[in-house]
Amino acid sequence: MTAEPRALTVLDLPAMKAAGRRVVVLTCYDAAFARLLEDAGVDVLLVGDSLNQVLAGHETTLSATLDQMIYHAASVRRGARRALIFVDLPFLTYQVSIEDAIRNAGRVLQESGAHGVKLEGGRHMGETVRALVDRGIPVMGHLGLTPQSVHALGGYRVQGREPEAAGRLLADAKVLEDAGACAIVLELLPADVAAKISASLTIPTIGIGAGPGCDGQVLVLHDMLGLNDRFNPKFLKRFAELGEAVRSAVRAYATEVRDGRYPGSEHSF
Repeated sequence: MTAEPRALTVLDLPAMKAAGRRVVVLTCYDAAFARLLEDAGVDVLLVGDSLNQVLAGHETTLSATLDQMIYHAASVRRGARRALIFVDLPFLTYQVSIEDAIRNAGRVLQESGAHGVKLEGGRHMGETVRALVDRGIPVMGHLGLTPQSVHALGGYRVQGREPEAAGRLLADAKVLEDAGACAIVLELLPADVAAKISASLTIPTIGIGAGPGCDGQVLVLHDMLGLNDRFNPKFLKRFAELGEAVRSAVRAYATEVRDGRYPGSEHSF
């Protein structure tokens, strides 16, 4: 009988980087997909506030609520036994005060069973990250294109193209590492900038649109499965075309219902 793989811990993340093992991350919002992703060997399930766009149809992540994040994180936790689960803290649940950040991050861990939280921002979030880590709450950082600041950044565009901006991002990453972050997402950065940041840290970087020099990669699950087939950024590779598979299956179902072929005798009591 094959032993079940042990559950990962936050301490495994820097160890994976030191061993040269890439960290596999995908977004996840429910128990059913959590089981499938874990069975396929995903290391980290990120309950992203992208659910506001992917599941709820909003244009940005900004209106996601803490209760929404906790609900979906608890669903993911019920489907996963081995993978690490990190949860995005939504807009204005951690930026107003350190006390808010502690209270809200604590709620996430207490009510969902997740292992840690992710928050956006660089040096100005250093004290907040330190306060959370000091209280036993693991934190993943997020630099580059930070979706909660999409309006201030002028839209979804590559960050760090100019040397001065790249230097600020490198300094921000060091602040987050020094504050105790266990990993940092790098989103929409030039590949050489992301590689330089990755090489300067002992904690892993998780790239999305940041090239191959990161220590791991993350994609939005529905994007990489082809379920969101209207979204076509340069960095995205679809590993399946499930959107068309769903359409085809539903068309077949609808045809059989209308023709009276489903349910048949084999489906009846």
